[in-house]
Amino acid sequence: MNATTPLAAPEKTHLKIGFVPLADAAPLVAAKLLEFGHAHGLTLELSRQPSWAALRDKLLSGELDAAHSLYGLVYGVQLGLGGPQTDMAVLMVLNRNGQAITLSNRLADALAEHGTLPRALATLDRKPVFAQTFPTGTHAMWLYYWLASQGVHPLDDIESVVIPPPQMVAALAEDRLDGLCVGEPWPGLAEQRGVGRTIISSGGIWPDHPEKVLACRRDFVARYPATARALVQTMLEACRWLDGEGHRREISQWLARPEMLGVDAALIARRLAADAGSSAPGMKFFEEGRVNYPHESEGVWFLTQFERWGMLARRGDYREIAHALNQTALYREAAGAMGIGTPDEGASAPFVDGRTWDGDDAVAYVEGFAIRA
Repeated sequence: MNATTPLAAPEKTHLKIGFVPLADAAPLVAAKLLEFGHAHGLTLELSRQPSWAALRDKLLSGELDAAHSLYGLVYGVQLGLGGPQTDMAVLMVLNRNGQAITLSNRLADALAEHGTLPRALATLDRKPVFAQTFPTGTHAMWLYYWLASQGVHPLDDIESVVIPPPQMVAALAEDRLDGLCVGEPWPGLAEQRGVGRTIISSGGIWPDHPEKVLACRRDFVARYPATARALVQTMLEACRWLDGEGHRREISQWLARPEMLGVDAALIARRLAADAGSSAPGMKFFEEGRVNYPHESEGVWFLTQFERWGMLARRGDYREIAHALNQTALYREAAGAMGIGTPDEGASAPFVDGRTWDGDDAVAYVEGFAIRA
């Protein structure tokens, strides 16, 4: 699109956007507070949701126009895994990294003493219980991948339970959990309260992995294409703003409010700046647009993991599914109008087990895992 071609005005101008209280909701909060949507013809209304299941249900019912969503949740809904099937759309990636696996103090001590996770788990007086936030979500995938890399079968050797992010720390404190995987700032809060210790950040499992996405139903894109494009532009403005000097500290003050996360602003600011204080890459929102492009190969990766863990029978159309879901043409139009480039496809950085993913051969990739369903 050249600079003289005007963009169509949004068909719908007031949008209700859902989010779950996590630090990586920062782009939505920034977009609303600074009203980045106004320049693109939009007014945003944010709607906090108590859980990912609640967010999913309101997105599917039409109560929400779009949402800050777990990448894997969108793909799970598309496939009808654990609920009604609905055609979905991934408009852009909102952030990369920024999640963590935290162990109870008892299990962290046992791991330090015995050296391996299987030996540490054997010291517990019950079947180990680990929490994640949604069955097909990113946190479940990071948890399962890490456990398997440590020689622990996530379907056989532990009990996996779903707990909404804001309830994780209390469950750990009440000794109902031996470990959890959730987004910041909740791992940081567990450490601050002395009820658990972060053992690895998600950036240490898959460096610069895609995490939350801007999602909507696919019929929303079909009915309101100019609105969808304007929403992508609005969120790109917000993600770009978050890369500015001091802006993450500023947004942390707003995220700390009771109606948002209700957590100490200094803790949020630290967690927005780095992944759990480790050498793994920290939370990323923009980086000249490198964060935000919805690569189809990354969508296919989630399908390989659904197959790996028995959620999905093998099928030969993973790339077609990702092509329909990830709105790359719309993203390119929106980003191009803002002078933001789109990165090339490429192989992933090595995962925690040393493997890489290039999107080319899903069958060989899945069959290469020693631990799978």
